[in-house]
Amino acid sequence: MLDAVIVDARRTPIASAGHQLRDITVEALAAAVLRPLAEHTHTWQLEIDDVVLGVARDHGGNPARRAVLLAGLPPAVPGVTLDRQCGSGLDAIAFAAAQVSTLGGCVIAGGAESASTGPPGRAAFTPAGWPDPDLGVAAEQLANTRSIGRDRQDAYARRSHERALIAQQDGLFTDEIVAVNDLSHDPRPRVINAQRQARMPGAFVQGGSVTAGNSCGISDGAALVTITSTTTAAQLGLPGLAIRSIARTGIAPDQPTLGPVTAIRQALATAKMSLVDVDRIEITEAFASQMCAVAEDLGLDDDDPRVCADGGAIALGHPWGASGAILITRLYSSLVRQRFGRFGMAACAVAGGQGIAMIVERINP
Repeated sequence: MLDAVIVDARRTPIASAGHQLRDITVEALAAAVLRPLAEHTHTWQLEIDDVVLGVARDHGGNPARRAVLLAGLPPAVPGVTLDRQCGSGLDAIAFAAAQVSTLGGCVIAGGAESASTGPPGRAAFTPAGWPDPDLGVAAEQLANTRSIGRDRQDAYARRSHERALIAQQDGLFTDEIVAVNDLSHDPRPRVINAQRQARMPGAFVQGGSVTAGNSCGISDGAALVTITSTTTAAQLGLPGLAIRSIARTGIAPDQPTLGPVTAIRQALATAKMSLVDVDRIEITEAFASQMCAVAEDLGLDDDDPRVCADGGAIALGHPWGASGAILITRLYSSLVRQRFGRFGMAACAVAGGQGIAMIVERINP
């Protein structure tokens, strides 16, 4: 168990690429969240020792450092950028937690992505001679291999949107969102017409069942959290999420969408827990076929109320480098702000055949 507690968590709204946040750079998105978190650390008289930022698209030039300066933090605050693709934001938090557990202090960590302003094209996730499928194609292959039909995928996607709309109406996102360019809500969740959804063509394979209607949207957004030691959190009387275990795993590169399964199993084993102990489970919903397959492998139902309880990336959007940090921000809101349980888990599939998972526990209630 690490001596690290998440004591604050915020995010920007998540907007489809090319829309409301299309002109905001990756460092500007991160800076928008850094500012309020830094204001809180100042109130608590905590000095920020580092900023760790996960980014999936190669924006160059260490976006973490640019975000630190753009946010108005003192030049003495360093920043580092890391890349584990769709798990980058979650891994940034894991790296920061290890840093705090070892050295103490206070670190802000998370992820940011501007698909709108980033470089075009797709990078290779494996070297020559290894399979390197587009994730959409891999999701289609998974649907075929597992006999996950179109109706099942569409139903999962509609449920994600329905849950997100209810959460918006109930104000469950309000306290975690930092407005950017006067945008203070997630614009993507909507009522899905089942008949119209059923007519959508395959998005990646002609005649396929994986469509724009049952997949995530490429998006812009950022999410960051503040991490300090257990002792410091207790001294300041701050409730938070203690990090109980972290798992990073590799799997066959031709099955990248199944990365959460091995990572979740390893994280549970390290924490000496089972899924029945976990109150909230957040997994990046890249594709409905993926979520159905992951649920099968973990012994969960497609509509388990603990999994993406307030909707996931299919409804809200998937800003690659930020998505893992968005999961932790969602857990912070549901477990700490809204007290919907004690234990939470976040997990991501990673391009190239990897998975990452983290288990957290609400403390100092």
